[in-house]
Amino acid sequence: MLALEFPSIDNLVEWPAYFKDAPLIGDGEIFMFNKIGMISLLAVLIPFCIFFFSKKELVPAGLQHVSEGIVGFVETQIIDATMGPAGRKYLPLLLSLFLFVFMGNIFEIIPTFQMPANARMANPLFLALLVWAVYIVVGIKHNGFGKYIKASLLPSGVPLWMAPLIIAIEFISVFILRPFSLTIRLFANMLAGHILLVTFGVLSIALFELFFLASILPFSFLVLLTGYEAVVSLLQAFIFTLLTAVYIDSSINIDH
Repeated sequence: MLALEFPSIDNLVEWPAYFKDAPLIGDGEIFMFNKIGMISLLAVLIPFCIFFFSKKELVPAGLQHVSEGIVGFVETQIIDATMGPAGRKYLPLLLSLFLFVFMGNIFEIIPTFQMPANARMANPLFLALLVWAVYIVVGIKHNGFGKYIKASLLPSGVPLWMAPLIIAIEFISVFILRPFSLTIRLFANMLAGHILLVTFGVLSIALFELFFLASILPFSFLVLLTGYEAVVSLLQAFIFTLLTAVYIDSSINIDH
């Protein structure tokens, strides 16, 4: 009888013991350089190298095509679509978010890594809190503390008797649900995709060992899911960055 042994949830998000047992600092209870740390570091270094080694030529070639294409995509599809030309000054922030999220995601389908950094709560939560702090600071800077808080919590035209209810709803929506939804959307999508790939990978191996023809169907699904997750990696980076731009714009233009 065929017995499938699927990895435990801990094994889905950890590397082997040689990383777990060799933290750079401490004993691993508080801090260690693990799989997620390495992917996150690469998610910073790879975009840096792409832009650092791109030649600034009048006629783009090589890496310059890649770097200019990425910048153009963020400018036109995210900034111009949500904030208009005035939002171009936020390009460094939005470009960095987009590339970091995408790079952290795409490692899900890269052999030997096969793990999206954003399938662990720490990365999405940190990024969401960063976005939360940015749009609040930007809103206060452009409108003043009092005006920003008042406009965020109590839209104009609300009857006085409804004010307490509206304030409570807007406070939860603007200051709590936004970072929470950014975190959960990215984390849940990437973890679900990772579990699907692992499931079909284990199933393909088990059926191949039993009878190789039986593994054709699950392996075909694994290939299709790998392509699908590549698209999801890009889409989740796009959505995260797009929502960041929307939140910043709404904090600047609080009267709209």
